[in-house]
Amino acid sequence: MEGKNIRDYLQPGKRAHLVGIGGVSMASLAEVLHGAGVKVTGSDQRESATVLHLRSLGIPVVIGHLPESVEGADCVVRTAAVHDENPEIAAALGAGIPVFERAEAWGAIMRDYKNALCISGTHGKTTTTSMCTHIFMAAQADPTVMIGGTLPLLEAGHRVGHGDTIILESCEYCNSFLAFYPTVAVILNVEADHLDFFKDLADVEHSFREFADRVPENGLIVANCEDENTMFTLKGETRPIMTFGIDKGDVHAANLSMAHGFGFFDVMYKGEKYAHLELSVPGMHNVKNALAAAAAAIALHLPGKAVEDGMRDFRLPGRRFEYKGMYNGAEVCDDYAHHPGELAVLFDTAQALGHKRVICAFQPHTYSRTRELFDDFVEVLKRPEVTILAEIFAAREDNDIGISSADLAAKIPGSVFCPDLKDVTEKLKRLAQPGDLILTVGAGDIYLAGEALVKEK
Repeated sequence: MEGKNIRDYLQPGKRAHLVGIGGVSMASLAEVLHGAGVKVTGSDQRESATVLHLRSLGIPVVIGHLPESVEGADCVVRTAAVHDENPEIAAALGAGIPVFERAEAWGAIMRDYKNALCISGTHGKTTTTSMCTHIFMAAQADPTVMIGGTLPLLEAGHRVGHGDTIILESCEYCNSFLAFYPTVAVILNVEADHLDFFKDLADVEHSFREFADRVPENGLIVANCEDENTMFTLKGETRPIMTFGIDKGDVHAANLSMAHGFGFFDVMYKGEKYAHLELSVPGMHNVKNALAAAAAAIALHLPGKAVEDGMRDFRLPGRRFEYKGMYNGAEVCDDYAHHPGELAVLFDTAQALGHKRVICAFQPHTYSRTRELFDDFVEVLKRPEVTILAEIFAAREDNDIGISSADLAAKIPGSVFCPDLKDVTEKLKRLAQPGDLILTVGAGDIYLAGEALVKEK
């Protein structure tokens, strides 16, 4: 909020009211603030395990958005999805109570840490942030963590630690990461996405450059030197840059072999072996994610053994090639991929695993993304042996452009359009054969179709 410094309001004894407190990032924010002595209250649309957990910590949560909930608050914090018309926000603004964005609150918090490790990129943020968490936990660094997914190690998407490091997944959507203060900024890749907010690729690159420029002169940028857009974005950057890549970079792989889709390799730094990794997660993209996490560990002076120990038991966060079960001899997995680039990486991984067929049930995420990247979606969705298309998941949008998944199906030979998730499950039941890999894919609720399938006898 212009003219107001959020740090003045997130002090011990002050009351911060969080609207949408049950969300992954908001719940972790609530715990961190509560632990710092801030009086936290909150609201959410529905009861949930997260809400019950927050209440167990002594954080009052009201269900529903009631104007009276903000009475007596020193400030209100909201997510980007909560607009000024929300009854609580309207009441706060009317009463002169400062209203801040969630990203601003995280930005204020990270300034109290010696090390703020912020992982950005169009793809791979959640996985790489999770890898960093495993590594820093193995190093007994006791980090505070915020991830956009549930990490099995934490049984949550966040962790409140007492060390001098905070690790945050840093999203470019709505320029959220421009409220952050990274001491080490990781850039995994830069592509055109979120085109309901950004104008084009150049606009995305501009934001990532601003993010990099938030690193202090004595900080470090960790960048994927094998991604042309990333290196173009950083052209002329004066802050120190550590590069990583599979074949080149300050941190790179040597003696790389892929066994049934899983990477085995040495992590090299300055010509010397830093660590040896045998990944428990498939795909060449995860080799690169692991190299990025190793580079971040090097940047913050962790020993190679911490990387080896942390990655030995690494398991992907929820909805990242997540095994769901079996149906009629077919393996059912779920993945969050919702951009053509992510789909290509997912199919590369899937097709290296040696299944008889790959059957993909894909649910596009947002009308604007489907329209802007239509031709790219068509091309990549031709790759599975069978493609089923669920209707577009609206998320935050209205369909004022009149687009449907049926439009994609019309361009993809042999594909099938299913108007609702029950139809998707029924189609998968008819198709599934022993040896198949069934993938439910998308950032919406497509996973429900796969979960319904594996419950069938």
